[in-house]
Formats: sequence, structure tokens, C-alpha cells
Amino acid sequence: MDIITESPAVVSRDGYRRVRTAGYWLATAVVAGELGLGGIWDIARIPFVRDLAVHLGYPSYFLVLLGSWKVLGAVALLIPRHALLKEWAYAGAFFTYTGAIVSHLTTGYDRGEVVLLAIFTAATVVSWALRPASRRLAEPRWPGSAWPSQPSAR
Repeated sequence: MDIITESPAVVSRDGYRRVRTAGYWLATAVVAGELGLGGIWDIARIPFVRDLAVHLGYPSYFLVLLGSWKVLGAVALLIPRHALLKEWAYAGAFFTYTGAIVSHLTTGYDRGEVVLLAIFTAATVVSWALRPASRRLAEPRWPGSAWPSQPSAR
């Protein structure tokens, strides 16, 4: 005979938390992995990446700058705490991927890569949306209330 010690609502909520946590870490691993590996490739200016950047109209030295920020962004997403730094990393990843999409579309170069870049963009948004409370910025607080109230008509 089974004895139920928790209500079905609690069990359901725990299942949701597990799925949310797994989704967060999967999306974050994809984004951090691409940022880290892509950043290292950019810094090293491997021939494939260098040729791609030059074909898209960017100077090869731009890869070192972009790659350095990518590696730092990957680290920021993985370390605990530092919520503001994570917000900047998410923004940087989003701008990187959407900028790459625009670069590919406007130059007409390797449009097949746009699908992969869209997946990385989506993974960035999913990771940001599912991040746990410990990795979020605190809610803005106003003295005496949770949110500013509407000005009263006098």
C-alpha cells in the first residue's frame, strides 16, 4: 500500500522545477559552450573564422576583440552570483547572434548558417528566461512600497 506524503500539487510543482532547471542548464550550456569555443576560435583567428569575418566585411583584428568578450561572457554565465554581469553577458550574446544573422543576410554569405545562429539566439533567450532567482537581478524597490504607485490627482 502506497502512502502519499505530499499533495499532487507539490509533486507537480517539483516536477516543473526540475524541467525548468534542466531547460535552463541545457540552454546555458549551449550558449556558454558556443561563446567559449567560438571566442577561442576568434582569438586564435583560425583560417575558417578569419575568412568568414573578412568575407562578411569585418577586419581580422575585430575577431580578437569579439573573441575576448565571448570568452568573458561564457565565464560570466557559468559563475555563481554576479547577476548584473550575467545580464550584460546575455545582452552581449543576443547582440552577437542577431548581428551575425544580419551580417549573413545582408551579404548573402552562407545563409544556411542563419538557422544555426537563430538557434543560438533562441537558446540565449531561453537561458535568460529560465534562469533561477539566484541568477536574477533583484526587483526594483521603492521606499515604503514594492512598486511606485500612480501619482494621485490633487
